[in-house]
Amino acid sequence: MHPAPEKPLLSPWSEAARLVARWLDQRERIDDLMAHLPAMFTGVERARCQHLVYGVVRHEGRLAAEIGRLVPRPPRLILRAILRVAGYELIEAQLNPATPPATPENLTAKIVHHAVERAKSLASPVEARLVNAVVRKLAIALAERPAPPRLASAAVLAEYFSHPEWLVRRWLTQFGAEATRTLLEWNQRPAPVYARWRVDAPPPAWLTPTQWAGFFEVTSGHWAEVEALLASGQLYLQDPSTRLAVELLAPKPGEAVLDLCAAPGGKTLQIADALCRGNTGTAGAGMAGRIVAVDLPSDRQARLRENLSRVNGVDVALVEADASHGLYAQMKAHRLPTDFPAVLVDVPCTNTGVMRHRVDVKWRLQEGDFDKHGRQQMILLLAAARMVEPGGRLVYSTCSLDTEENERVVTAFLRKHGERFALEGQALSRPWETGHDGAGAFLLRRKHD
Repeated sequence: MHPAPEKPLLSPWSEAARLVARWLDQRERIDDLMAHLPAMFTGVERARCQHLVYGVVRHEGRLAAEIGRLVPRPPRLILRAILRVAGYELIEAQLNPATPPATPENLTAKIVHHAVERAKSLASPVEARLVNAVVRKLAIALAERPAPPRLASAAVLAEYFSHPEWLVRRWLTQFGAEATRTLLEWNQRPAPVYARWRVDAPPPAWLTPTQWAGFFEVTSGHWAEVEALLASGQLYLQDPSTRLAVELLAPKPGEAVLDLCAAPGGKTLQIADALCRGNTGTAGAGMAGRIVAVDLPSDRQARLRENLSRVNGVDVALVEADASHGLYAQMKAHRLPTDFPAVLVDVPCTNTGVMRHRVDVKWRLQEGDFDKHGRQQMILLLAAARMVEPGGRLVYSTCSLDTEENERVVTAFLRKHGERFALEGQALSRPWETGHDGAGAFLLRRKHD
């Protein structure tokens, strides 16, 4: 029996280890996991804890393999978590070489010492000695194993870049060796924070302009100002990839737009802003258009309602309904239009285009998910198509990189309904080409009857 541990210290590092232990045990979604952070943590403490947890989950494959070679018999969960958090700090130190007076040697010593001290309270003094020995060896193992060559096998790439081997094989087949290697490297880097500026007033100087109009990079050190701008509705945190679907839809002032699978509402807000562009109306008078936002009853509705509350100058109707079943009847029951000049269906997908943000997605995906999502996506696309008026526009959108969820769904739709719809345009974002998250968007025009 291990001696009773000392009372754990409330620190970002210790909390990160506890959350990692929970994730290893339950594999819950990362957003749900982070909801268990202590309420008394400051913004800086929360950010540090999240950084460590995300780093471990992002590098889980490599960490598990290296630690497994050093500790063939897995220790209890909290020790596995401690080793992983320390291991991620070692990887981070190697990826970001220290500047003098720090050196790799004393950084490693500092990481080892900190892990040992945390282990004394999170586990026991006896187990802390195991942590000391393993983390020292882990530092050597991580430093001595170089990045694989450009044309390495799927198994080697999968371990080093911490992705499921089956997914790496799939990408090698679809994209080729060079693009796959670049994508794996992309997914392993923490994502910048991007935001969209929503008002005509000039943005503050600390928002860094990007190559994408209206989108800015939020640099560190300004979170208090960011929160104030978010609360006022002037700023919305959003990746530039989200613009593709809305730009293809091209909402026009005065139009009625149907937004299916609308939650959490980022694209809905973009549509509203596009409707208001060039229109001086305010809520209740001179409306710039109308949006009907539809999504399933779920805990995501609260976020959708919050985002819709930031809409000004556009009439908004929110419908809690399943867009894949009986949508036409549900719209009639709510006394809402059943045909629209512009319809967006932003379908649920595998999220392979946003893995840099959603670091746990790769560990939850199964090979059969692409086919399963493809079938659901076709059902939603068919339901959306029924709501488009003659001559109207329909945009099918995903945040997936996979052809099975993008081109194949649209091609199959047109094979059956090509007499009614034509493909007018598309936008595909591959992160290694565009420099932002991956996405697919396809503009379909309904022919006049």
